[in-house]
Amino acid sequence: MKTDDFDYDLPKELIAQTPLKKRDSSRMMVLDKKTGKTEDKIFTDLIDYVETGDTLVLNDTKVIPARLIGHKPDTGAVIEVLMLKDLGDDEWECLTKPAKRIKIGTTVKFSDDLSCKCTFVGEDGIRRYKFIYDGILLEILDKLGEMPLPPYITEKLNEKDRYQTVYAKNPGSAAAPTAGLHFTDDVLSKIKEKGVSIAYVTLHVGLGTFRPVSVEDVTKHDMHQEYYEMSEDVANLLNKTRDNGKRIIAVGTTSTRVLETIADETGHFKAQSGNTKIFIYPGYKFKGIDCLLTNFHLPKSTLIMLISALAGKENVLSAYKNAVDKKYRFFSFGDCMLIK
Repeated sequence: MKTDDFDYDLPKELIAQTPLKKRDSSRMMVLDKKTGKTEDKIFTDLIDYVETGDTLVLNDTKVIPARLIGHKPDTGAVIEVLMLKDLGDDEWECLTKPAKRIKIGTTVKFSDDLSCKCTFVGEDGIRRYKFIYDGILLEILDKLGEMPLPPYITEKLNEKDRYQTVYAKNPGSAAAPTAGLHFTDDVLSKIKEKGVSIAYVTLHVGLGTFRPVSVEDVTKHDMHQEYYEMSEDVANLLNKTRDNGKRIIAVGTTSTRVLETIADETGHFKAQSGNTKIFIYPGYKFKGIDCLLTNFHLPKSTLIMLISALAGKENVLSAYKNAVDKKYRFFSFGDCMLIK
């Protein structure tokens, strides 16, 4: 299986640069994973595709304004630091530009209240830093940091909360779980009114969002680790859903990765937390989910490989060609696809 097998042609003008004025006004392509047939809907039509007794699983991670611009006090060189993963004790794994200027012991200063010192040098621009600050780190980041938008988004985001789901709760992500950006409180209320349960898991999105697949052989790709957790209440709800013969519908590939990490061979769950580096590509047998709501993903990415495992590579690439022809909006601020 080659990485190039998951490539497709995408005109640059279809990459959404800004969110729509209304979160829930995006288009939604519905893909039948068994037949490959597609329908063109809008996001609010999701309510017609969920059934009483189903459970919708959302990732409640919260994006932190993790992109910091600082300088080296000794030379004045400008350094960009993107905080990716909290390692505990004020130490963070970060992506650094230009990384070659940062050695073990190098200090980067962002303000009078915040600086960091390099404690470890990794590959591909990865560094670990011990953060030094006065006050509460998240409050300082709210003032100094920028939202870590993906590199394909070049326009400035005027409202920080638009790169945040309405149900974001647990700070720790370097990128948004973008399938969730379409939801409003009103849509969630209408889904509940239909007798559908809403469950929340957490997965803090990290380096993998920014790392392309660079190997030719898909199976040789080294997947990143991301922290996840599921509560006992959620595990019990999902097990009840499964035992009642109803569907577990994942919102986003991040929720999917949590569910597939925890699910046993019978499709049941238990309360759990830890780090996952699960890599899902065609040939994988899903145990935890039945349906998936997701955005349109980058060519040759681990995410398009994941949905190809669920719906079939030919079905997915055919649907993506259809989406391009019909000028769907792609990636983080783009439209969505329901795989049923």
